[in-house]
Amino acid sequence: MSDKIAILTVIYENYSIVNDFINSLNRQTNKDFSLYISDLSKNKKEINLPKYAKLINNKNKGYAYGINLGIKQAIEDGFDRFCIINSDVILSNNFVENALKSINTNPKSIIGGKIYYEKGYEYHKNRYKDEDLGKVIWYAGGYVDWNHATTHHKGIDKVDKGEFNVFEKTDFITGCLMCFDKYVIDNIGLLDENYFLYFEDADYCERAKRNNISLYFDPSIVIWHKNAQSTQGSGSNIHVKYQKKNQLKFGLKYAPFKTKIHLLKNYFM
Repeated sequence: MSDKIAILTVIYENYSIVNDFINSLNRQTNKDFSLYISDLSKNKKEINLPKYAKLINNKNKGYAYGINLGIKQAIEDGFDRFCIINSDVILSNNFVENALKSINTNPKSIIGGKIYYEKGYEYHKNRYKDEDLGKVIWYAGGYVDWNHATTHHKGIDKVDKGEFNVFEKTDFITGCLMCFDKYVIDNIGLLDENYFLYFEDADYCERAKRNNISLYFDPSIVIWHKNAQSTQGSGSNIHVKYQKKNQLKFGLKYAPFKTKIHLLKNYFM
């Protein structure tokens, strides 16, 4: 059993975000981690990788596929603690320290952290004062609306005043940041690669809950997110296309019958 954590991420075409991500890893108070980057870009570029990183080059078969490549390699390398994370993020200096502590304290579970918008990437850019930037919540727990088969973030777009500092069970954890141990993989497997992009996290959470694996929000695990920088930004054509397609797939798999009918009508009409 390893006391280290495997940090798993995917890159697709946007190499401009990588330096900030890696620089935040370089500043970690706890160095007990390795980084696995699955580069699925068609037009690959050279990345200046630190010694703790391993690059996996492959074709673009979707986000879940890329993450699964990293998980398989990490397991082969002896890891049993994992963190799925977007590459368009910046990590707090004690991120690894607190992630490992939370995994060890809450085994056999999936754990999400507090995610802020990175400064300048807020959805409502004109809503906040300068002193609010970097404190605007993107995710502080989540839930599923089964009437529409959609996932929602608690606290989104609110300035953090301390009300999101409670460790608690949650109903949905975003794939932007998921921490867990090998028990989870052994019991529910890897991410579903049929989603390609979006809703693979919702599917993984639902599979976990249906196998008595708890989901937790841990506010001590903190990152800042440059929202949707790997998919041409929020509201882009690729963002809308896969959100709509995979909402239907997720809903048909798990939602109540009434919701399934509603989803089918909306999708084809």
